[in-house]
Amino acid sequence: MPNALHSVNPYDAGTRLRKLMDAGCVAAPGAFNGLVARAVKDAGFDAAYVSGGAASAASGVPDVGLLSLDVFVRTIREVVVASGLPVLADADTGFGEAEMVRRTVIDYHHAGAAGLHLEDQQFPKRCGHLDGKALVPTEHMTEKVAWAAKAASECSGGSFVVCARTDAAGVEDFDAAVERATAYVEAGADMIFPEGLKSRDDFARFAEAMQALGDDAPYMLANMTEFGKTPMLPLSEFAQMGYHIVIFPVTTLRSAMGAVVRTLATLKAQGTVEPELGSMQDRKSLYAMLGYEPGTPWEFGS
Repeated sequence: MPNALHSVNPYDAGTRLRKLMDAGCVAAPGAFNGLVARAVKDAGFDAAYVSGGAASAASGVPDVGLLSLDVFVRTIREVVVASGLPVLADADTGFGEAEMVRRTVIDYHHAGAAGLHLEDQQFPKRCGHLDGKALVPTEHMTEKVAWAAKAASECSGGSFVVCARTDAAGVEDFDAAVERATAYVEAGADMIFPEGLKSRDDFARFAEAMQALGDDAPYMLANMTEFGKTPMLPLSEFAQMGYHIVIFPVTTLRSAMGAVVRTLATLKAQGTVEPELGSMQDRKSLYAMLGYEPGTPWEFGS
């Protein structure tokens, strides 16, 4: 049985992701650890996503910017190595000001990420689908984007993808979000992530506004999270509207934790998990996903 770990050159991840997005709209399910990353790969997806919200929840804390840069980098490296896929990663507000944004780009690149996204919220940030968010001034965010773009150029030759997320649609209005996004493109963003849009029409109009930039038009990212402000839309509709990548940031975590909670409730009530065995991953399937055969040496990274 071959080892499921993948030997990849982390320094071509940005190029690989760009080629995928140039060819069509890419689905990037969230992976909050290496095992989930393997499942994403085995399911046939071409890219993965590391969500700050999922990483935070998996650590037992809310998504308010509590995890350190080192924790994010460790998770990214784990997901990259386990899956061999190009990985786009959440960088929240950049872990600080311009200097920290530069370090974040370099550290993410060295960890094997294909790119990252920065958001224009004030710290402490909150989930993009919650109310009560506050934004930094546009010039503050454009400075961060410019520093990120410069760092990406220096460490990756420009292949590392710098995505700018704006939460302005829910804090100010749609036109303000477009204005901010345009400024972020002018500052060097390769991709735009309009967060918290409430309708298909909003997504279509936003993509049209960015396409109007002509040769400077950025890649477009859509966030397909559950239980938020955005309606559930299929990948094909986002592709038709001109989006290049759709992230499913917390889907795997929500699915896993739903099963965990149900299993624990059964165990508490009945003193056994036997009724849940049919929904569990069995030992053979787990070993197959890990690329592990008992009694056979397991070679890391082969």
